[in-house]
Amino acid sequence: MPAVKIRPTLGPVEYPSLVAIWRRAVDATHDFLDDADRDQIEARLPADYFPAVTLSVAERDGRPVGFSGVHGDSLEMLFVDATERGGGVGSALLAHAVELQGVTRVDVNEQNGPAAAFYERRGFEVVGRSERDDAGRPYPLLHLSLDRPTAQR
Repeated sequence: MPAVKIRPTLGPVEYPSLVAIWRRAVDATHDFLDDADRDQIEARLPADYFPAVTLSVAERDGRPVGFSGVHGDSLEMLFVDATERGGGVGSALLAHAVELQGVTRVDVNEQNGPAAAFYERRGFEVVGRSERDDAGRPYPLLHLSLDRPTAQR
C-alpha cells in the first residue's frame, strides 16, 4: 500500500472533495447522528467549519483520503474516507497534528466508541464530558487531553 502524505489544503477549490470524504466517514462511523443534523453539519463545512481551522490533507497516490482541522492546540476534526479506514491515514494525520501543530486536546462524540479508543491508544485521556455537542445538539462529548512529556521528567 502506498505511503500516506500529509500536506496543507489547496483551499476552497478542494472543499468539495473534503466534504465527500467527511460524508463517507460519517456515514460509516456516526450511526447515532440524526439525518437532519448530519445534513446541517455537512452544509456548514465549506462556509463555516473549514475556514475556521488549519486544514491538513492526507493523500495516497495523489488522491485525498482524509483530513484534519486544528485550531490552537485543539484537534477540531479528523476524518478518514471509509474506504481507507484501518490503513494508517488517521494515525498519520494525528501524528502530524500532535508533532507539528502542537495538538494536546480533542473532543470526541461519546457514541463513537472506536474514535475514543483510537485517541486513548495514542495517549489521550478523558478529562471531562459535556451532555451536548458545541452546537447544543444531544450528542455527548468526551473531552480528551494529551499529557505531553516534558524535558524535566
